[in-house]
Parts: sequence; structure tokens; C-alpha cells
Amino acid sequence: MNTFAAVDLGASSGRVMVGRVGPGSLSLDAVNRFANEPVRAGGTLYWDILALYRGVLEGLRLAGPVDGIGIDSWAVDYGLLDATGTLLGNPVHYRDTRTEGAAAKVAAVVGEDKLYALTGLQKLPFNTIYQLVAAAGTPQLDAARQLLMIPDLLAYWLTGETGAEFTNASTTQLLDLGSGGWAGELMSALGIRPTLFPPLRAPGTVIGPVRPELGLGTPDVIAVGSHDTASAVVGVPAAGDNFAYISCGTWSLVGVELDAPVLTEASRLANFTNEGGVDGTVRYLRNVMGLWPLQECLREWGAPDLPVLLREAAAVPAFAAVVDLDDPVFLPPGDMVARLTAASGRGPFGSPAAVVRCILDSLALAHRRAVRQAQQLSGRHVDAVHIDGGGARNELLCQLTADACGLPVLAGPVEATAFGNVLVQARAAGTINGDLSALRALLRETQQIVRYEPRGDAAAWQAVERRLEA
Repeated sequence: MNTFAAVDLGASSGRVMVGRVGPGSLSLDAVNRFANEPVRAGGTLYWDILALYRGVLEGLRLAGPVDGIGIDSWAVDYGLLDATGTLLGNPVHYRDTRTEGAAAKVAAVVGEDKLYALTGLQKLPFNTIYQLVAAAGTPQLDAARQLLMIPDLLAYWLTGETGAEFTNASTTQLLDLGSGGWAGELMSALGIRPTLFPPLRAPGTVIGPVRPELGLGTPDVIAVGSHDTASAVVGVPAAGDNFAYISCGTWSLVGVELDAPVLTEASRLANFTNEGGVDGTVRYLRNVMGLWPLQECLREWGAPDLPVLLREAAAVPAFAAVVDLDDPVFLPPGDMVARLTAASGRGPFGSPAAVVRCILDSLALAHRRAVRQAQQLSGRHVDAVHIDGGGARNELLCQLTADACGLPVLAGPVEATAFGNVLVQARAAGTINGDLSALRALLRETQQIVRYEPRGDAAAWQAVERRLEA
């Protein structure tokens, strides 16, 4: 039995989990959870990276002696280091408005079709490529000598070693799918210095031991699937290849796991992305808005009892109001109830439960559309949908997704990202062996999964989908 610490940073909270792994044995315990609260200063929205680092250090101290440490987080955001290796200010939050108009600037240099053929990435306004174009000419970027994605930045502070883990690098829209390396010519054409980007490293690579002065011992920090969705997909307890996954939290990442990217024009127009996965896999997926609108509503309402709200929402008539959650109007924080009301076109909702039902019906419809498109565009048939992450706790959402997709939904584990993180560490350390199917078999043997069968009228979902598209 070996022990590994998984540092898992989400868009709204962070956690340090301790995983214990041995033959036929896998368990996970939380030792520290802490808020991830962005800060607005001088008109810019920042991540409070030092508060996150403090939470990581506190968690690692609480974890006690471990055999390895892995770090994963959200994608696209980065920190900049100067020539001495010092951080040049807090990383800017991907929800900041600075990227407005950046996509048009990029498209004027390289067409969207050529960009997709090169990088395979969906067009999202906050992709790293757009953030860097938006930051062009700023003193901070001019002074920078190295760019590190968030997990790589934290690993650097722990070990003193720099690098770029592949799965997170693949989300920047600055990686060449053909060569598997940084797209230097693209960077230069856009005025982005290729020298900013450190060498790539694969999941399972040992980064280096923790600095002794941190007082944490000297366990190795191990590169995992450092994009949290990459780790979450490792943590899908699927048997076989014919599955779709929904990594459901602030975002819903909906897709299938493939051996090769899909770079067709139809795929580009559907805004599907080809992101790097563990063991050379491709995460072929779409970003769906996820539980962000619900999280914002709960914040507006003063954090009411969510289980009570969900029970009340289950009693609200289905499809009384639906919205297109892919509409960018829902991306910024604040005034979410007002924006949902306006988008629904039905006037005031009347109760928080009605708002919640609107969000969950709409999210299930978005899941339905993305699962169907993933199959059509990739040619991969799906027999079941796996939901992991925080959304796996939401019984109403899981059932609605099964109903909408007409497929069984297998919910759990909730902490799939941390499990995936730990499993990649354990394999790198030699504690366990095997490919992804072997890692997933261990999950099925040791973790509880809840199955939801589709029910209700499939024609009703078709009708409301047509209504929403009209």
C-alpha cells in the first residue's frame, strides 16, 4: 500500500486528497478543502494564486508523509515569470473581459479553419491564445521570460523545476497536433514569443522532489493529467470503449475518448475540441456551461439549502422554461436570475425552484445535444453515459440526463479527478501496473456507482429541443 497526495484545483474551490493504493485496493480521503475566490482589482479579475498555494501547502502538511504528489487544475490560465523566476503578478481569470475582440485579431492572421486543422481546439473566447493576444504590449508580458500553466506554476514552487504538462498544454490552442509540440510558427505569426514556453512533459513524468526547505519531506512531484478533465476522464470507471463522459461541475465537459483527433469541417463548426489525454488518447469533447448558472443563483440567494431546492425543483413541471446554456450571455458572474429570466422569455419565474428546474432541464438538453453530436462526428457509438464530478451528486440532473439522452447514466465517482490523479501517480511509482482499462477496472472494483435508467417520453425531449432551436 502506497500513499499519494492529489492536489485538485477547481474554478470555485481547491482540495488536497490522500489516496491509498495497493493491489485491489483504492481509497481517497480529503485532508483540506479551501475556497478559490477570484479578486477584482483595477478593473481586472484575477485568481488569488498565493491563497491557493497556501491552501495546497496546508493540505500537504495535513496529508503527512506521502510517496508522491500530483497537481491538476482548470485549463487555459497561466502565470508569467521574470528572468529571476519570480511571478509577475497574479494570473488573470479566464472570465475577465480582456479577451473581447481577440478572436477577431487572431482570425485576421490565421483563418479559423487553418487554426482548427493545426490545433484541433474549439473556439472559446478565453483560450490561452486569445489571452496572450489580448495581453500583447503590456509591460508584464514584455518582461516575462517564462509562461507556466497553473499546475506547472505550483509544481515549480514546490520543486524549482519548470515544464509544461501535455494535457494542459493541449488546451492553449498553441500546440501543433501533427508534431505534438508547440506551434512555434503560429506563435510568431501572432507576436507571441515561442521562448516563453518550457519543454513539454508527459503524464507520469517525475518532475522532481519537493524542496527540503518547505518542511514536507522530499516526495516526488509527479506530472499527472494536469488538466483536471484529463484526470477526470482517467477516473471514469468505464468497461470498454463505447462510453460518453460528462465531467460535470462549474463546466460540463461532454465527450468521448478516441485514439485520434477529428479535424473535419463539421467538427469545427460544431465547436468540438481535441484535447490531449493520458496515454496518448484524445479527449474529443464540447464545453457546456455546466452548473455555473446554478452556482451563481445560489450565491445570489444567499446559499440556500440545495437538497431542499432540488426536491422542490423535481416537483416543478418539466420544460416550463428552457434556455440555451451555450449562450455567452451566461458566461460572466452576477445577475444570473435576471439573465435566465430574460432568455426564457416567460417573465418572472415565481420561485427559486422554478429557476433551478429551468437550469437543470436546459443542462440535460445541452448534454443530450453534445452526446449525440460526439457520436455523429466521431463515429464512436455510445452505450452509456458516465457522469462524474460534483454533478454526480445531483440526482435530479443525472435522471434528467438519462431521460434526455435515452441512455443509462452511471454516476460517480464524485472525486473522479482526484482518483485519476492518484492512479497516474501510483502507476508512475510502480505501485500498480497496466493501461487505462486496468486503472478503470480498479475503480469499478472499489467505488460505488449509481445507475439511472432512461424513463419518460423521448418525443417530449425532441419537441422541447426543437422549441429551443426555433
